Formats: sequence, structure tokens, C-alpha cells
Amino acid sequence: MGKGSGSGSGNGMTGSASVVRKVLMSYLYVAIWIFLSFTVIVFNKYILDKKMYNWPYPITLTIIHMGFCSLVAFLSIRVFKLVEPIGMTKDVYMSSIIPIGALYSLSLWLSNSAYIYLSVSFIQMLKALMPVAVYSIGVALKKETFQSQTMVNMVGISMGVAIAAYGEAMFNAWGVILQLGAVLFEATRLVLIQILLTSKGITLNPITSLYYVAPCCFIFLSIPWIIVEYPSLQATSSFKFDYLTFGTNSACAFALNLAVFLLIGKTSALTMNVAGVVKDWLLIAFSWSIIRDRVTTINLLGYGLAFLGVCYYNHSKLQSLKAKEAQKKIAETDEESGRLLDQKVERDDSTHTVRKNDSQV
Repeated sequence: MGKGSGSGSGNGMTGSASVVRKVLMSYLYVAIWIFLSFTVIVFNKYILDKKMYNWPYPITLTIIHMGFCSLVAFLSIRVFKLVEPIGMTKDVYMSSIIPIGALYSLSLWLSNSAYIYLSVSFIQMLKALMPVAVYSIGVALKKETFQSQTMVNMVGISMGVAIAAYGEAMFNAWGVILQLGAVLFEATRLVLIQILLTSKGITLNPITSLYYVAPCCFIFLSIPWIIVEYPSLQATSSFKFDYLTFGTNSACAFALNLAVFLLIGKTSALTMNVAGVVKDWLLIAFSWSIIRDRVTTINLLGYGLAFLGVCYYNHSKLQSLKAKEAQKKIAETDEESGRLLDQKVERDDSTHTVRKNDSQV
């Protein structure tokens, strides 16, 4: 009796320790992602801002990132064989990877350009529109189902961002257009990933994703770079490439891609969304206290309203996922019950046949 209860207590403690370990690891993944995302955003702002490093060439910076990511991904897959490449046909690459790469390059170009004109805090406030853009595009492309309650929430988020924009002390219309364009292209890319890749059963880890997408982005960005920034860089004879700054910045950008995969793979995309809300508040606080960007009361009130809408959206997504999981378990249980019932009927029929044969004998 004593042994049994001791064994049960030991199993319970082991189970509790396992749960605690999983929770702690989840927090670690979240912390790594927040740190790297925070670092890349602030680093990019530092490089591009005319009051800091004063290197206002967002296309060139993005091309450097894509070139670095392409090189590391190629070495990881083709040279060191650290990751197995997936079977990518020419048709899939042309119909799926190229459109996604084009949208990704536009999103990165515009979002990096916005740092020249807007504060870090205000950019994070504008990024609160991402759920609105993803949901609206999903409905337009019939990937999401239109629901009045969800749309009302999206209107609330948009109103909050509009109030934050109204209270922005250093409002720049061109910067806002750039950031909104980046949100629109990124939201379209996320929806197309679901339509063009996920629906076909194609899943890419960060290395294979960069292996296929980064070279595509590099080529797309080369076109505006030659027209817009190359002449200016050529005219700047005093410019010398800072390998330490740009190498570290590119390494951080690459590590962020790995952290995204790690966070989603070990937790969920919803966890990343919730962690993103925390990261945004941290960036706003950092922008106000360290960079000394001006954050007004109207800014905070507007973003607070948008923040509540985003939290409600994430909560609704969580409830929807729980409901789907419950339905899936019920369907599996029903399927298992039906299978057991069929087996029982088969056994009864077999027994009846044997008895009938015995009776005839």
C-alpha cells in the first residue's frame, strides 16, 4: 500500500516537473524572440536615422540582409548539409515562391524606409493594424469567413490607431504611407503563404525558407536599388563599408528568422502574436526613455484602444482554436467508437457463424 502511494506521488512530482520545464522553456523562447526582434528594430533605426548613424539607404540595407541570409542558407543546405532541402518543383517556385518573395521584398523595403521618417514608438502603433489587414485580405481572398463581431473589433483597432496618429508629435505623412504599405504587403504575404504553400502541404523551416525566398528578394530589390540608391552611393566617395556594423546587423536579422521558427514550432503562432504585443510596449517605453522620442497622452490613449482590440482578437483566435481542437477530439472519439462497434459486430457475426456450423455438424 505504502509503495503504491509513494510511486503515485513520485509520478505526480515527475509530471509537475515536466509541466514546469515546458512552461519555463516556452518563456525562454518568447524572451529570445522578443530580444532579437527588439534588437533588429532598434539596430535598423540606429543605422537609417539621420540623427544617429546617418546611413539613409533602406534598400541597400535590406539587400545586405538578403545577401547574408542567402549565403548562410546555401552553406547550411548545400555545403555543410545541416538541413535537408525539400523537393521544390519549377511550377511551385514560379507560382508560389516568386509572388511571396516579391511581397516580402516590398514589405521589408517600405518598413525599413519608414524608420527614416517616423519614431520607433509610432511605427509600433501603426503595426497594430496588422490583424486588420490580415483579416480583411483573408476575407477578400475567401480564406477567412466574414463575421460582423470580428469586423466591429477591426474597426475599433483602426480607430485606436487613427487616434494615436492624430496625437503623434512628429507626424510625417510620407512615413505613414510607407509603413501602411509595408503592413499591407506583409499581410498579403501571410495570407498567400496559407493559400499557396500551406494548402499544398508545403512547410518551410527558416533555413529552407530563406534558401528559396532570400535570393528572390535580392533580385527584386536590385531593380529599385540600381535606380534609386546606387547613383547616390556612387556619388558618396567618402563611404567605406562598415563590416562590423552591417555584419552584426545581418547576423541579428538572420537569428531573428530562426527565433521565429523556434517560437512557433515550440509554442504556436498565437503565442508569437501575444509576445508581439509585449514587445511593442517595450519598444514604446524604450523609444520614449532612451531614444527620447516624444510620446503624447493621445498617442497612448489611441494605442491603448488598439491594444485592447488586438488582445480581444487574439483571445477570439484562441477560443476558436480550442473549439476546433475539441471538435477534432470528438470526431476522433466517434471514429474510434464506430471502429470498435464494427469490430464487435464482426466478432458477433463470426461467433454466430461458428455456432451455426457447429450446430449443423
